[in-house]
Amino acid sequence: MSVQVVAAKMAEVELKDNLARNDPHEAGSSAAASPTAEPPAKAGEGSLGLLTPNPAKMPQASAMKRLDPQQNGGEAFVNRDGTVAEAPRMKKQIQFADQKQEFNKRPSKIGRRSLSRSISQSSTDSYSSAASYTDSSDDETSPRDKQQKNSKGNGDFCIKNIKQADFGRREIEIAEQEMPALMALRKRAQGEKPLAGAKVVGCTHITAQTAVLMETLSALGAQCRWAACNIYSTQNEVAAALAEGGFSVFAWKGESEDDFWWCIDRCVNVEGWQPNMILDDGGDLTHWIYKKYPNMFKKIKGIVEESVTGVHRLYQLSKAGKLCVPAMNVNDSVTKQKFDNLYCCRESILDGLKRTTDVMFGGKQVVVCGYGEVGKGCCAALKAMGSIVYVTEIDPICALQACMDGFRLVKLNEVIRQVDIVITCTGNKNVVVREYLDRMKNGCIVCNMGHSNTEIDVASLRTPELTWERVRSQVDHVIWPDGKRIVLLAEGRLLNLSCSTVPTFVLSITATTQALALIELYNAPEGRYKQDVYLLPKKMDEYVASLHLPTFDAHLTELTDEQAKYLGLNKNGPFKPNYYR
Repeated sequence: MSVQVVAAKMAEVELKDNLARNDPHEAGSSAAASPTAEPPAKAGEGSLGLLTPNPAKMPQASAMKRLDPQQNGGEAFVNRDGTVAEAPRMKKQIQFADQKQEFNKRPSKIGRRSLSRSISQSSTDSYSSAASYTDSSDDETSPRDKQQKNSKGNGDFCIKNIKQADFGRREIEIAEQEMPALMALRKRAQGEKPLAGAKVVGCTHITAQTAVLMETLSALGAQCRWAACNIYSTQNEVAAALAEGGFSVFAWKGESEDDFWWCIDRCVNVEGWQPNMILDDGGDLTHWIYKKYPNMFKKIKGIVEESVTGVHRLYQLSKAGKLCVPAMNVNDSVTKQKFDNLYCCRESILDGLKRTTDVMFGGKQVVVCGYGEVGKGCCAALKAMGSIVYVTEIDPICALQACMDGFRLVKLNEVIRQVDIVITCTGNKNVVVREYLDRMKNGCIVCNMGHSNTEIDVASLRTPELTWERVRSQVDHVIWPDGKRIVLLAEGRLLNLSCSTVPTFVLSITATTQALALIELYNAPEGRYKQDVYLLPKKMDEYVASLHLPTFDAHLTELTDEQAKYLGLNKNGPFKPNYYR
């Protein structure tokens, strides 16, 4: 079709448009009776009018008014200047508008679950096994107010919904495939039952990986009662599967602070059950028993602690002469520091940020507070994605490592106004205080990758002049009076386990270390461990690592007798001194 013909057709359409403005019926009949009227060009016919529409003639969405769809062969739109745009050219847009209208017609519930929350939950269901059932339940009744029993009639648990057990069981089975060391340990030691008689009370993240650990401990002879160490990290379907399997579990995602301590107390304070081993993550369970049940605390045979925060609290008790129980510091073992803290966080930091904010990392300015193993993992991941990364650090050695790795070492107040993302990884308190929060730019994302929820001063944000707006599960906008807002993730709690998941294989390393530490403390002859905090023996670290090597079809080189003698080592290890970190 030539340009002249197109111009003629456009003039003809414009004439019909003017008629339609005065009498739409006349325009419709004229179009139908016109012997020269042509059907709309089909795709691929090269209609200049369709492939390169004139912007001046294209109706704008804000200028459209819908007419009777029975006129003009279906749809017509009136522009602000009175001209009419024909519908066939807008077919795709009209279908989309209809779809959107149908979406808006869907009924919405009145109550706590807003539309934005529902949307965020459905999107989370698509990506996260951790949240697949966690936030999608319409039941807002507190688990504490429910009477639940598993299929065997046992009700010694408190979870969100026992009906989710089948889904949780599938999650656990998937996790088992990525936890080869625990499965190998279960197979090798099951006949010996090294934990026979052990009564383990635990307080960790209740995930599919933890469930594999708990079932391994049970297979090795232990009785277990469990609570969650984080109010947001529990996978409800996994808790249901554990309860169905006979475990006494007290946890659900979204606990209040009161619920959190209530669950711990229900784990501990049960008639006729005296725990003799503690497996803790953060020190809250140990603290609770020490303060509220001192006589029970004295009968504990050993404590296994895996977090910076919990280990710090143990050392404080030891220094004050109040630790009457031997404790194993798993956090500072090589297998925890070098693998869980580093490799786990290197992958999960991006996962947690993407799921909650959909942020693009390229070109973003990020400050990471702390350059320990967690900080190293976070920085490496963000740098690889094209972010501009700053680091804050108090330790000259870690600070020098950050510089050698290509990061600019700064004080937080030097960059707080310009950064797009703030991540804390210190295990300390009041790292990001209200002064820094006030000075952040609009839209700054603030989150924590350390265990404790004390690194960001969230309490200082709960004041009348600031508005909190929940926009997604575990995502809050905190809005200042001038309209500035920051994006706070998980209310300052651990980002990766609160908002996403973590790599199962890495957790296999940590869980195996925890299991071996429990076996060591429980079976140690009297006098081997005094009332103090101990590091995991290096031989045990190496054993954990060796259990994971077959996954990679890896083959270790063996020392010859001559080489072993030259190095002063046993051919079977340990190959590193106990002080190696």
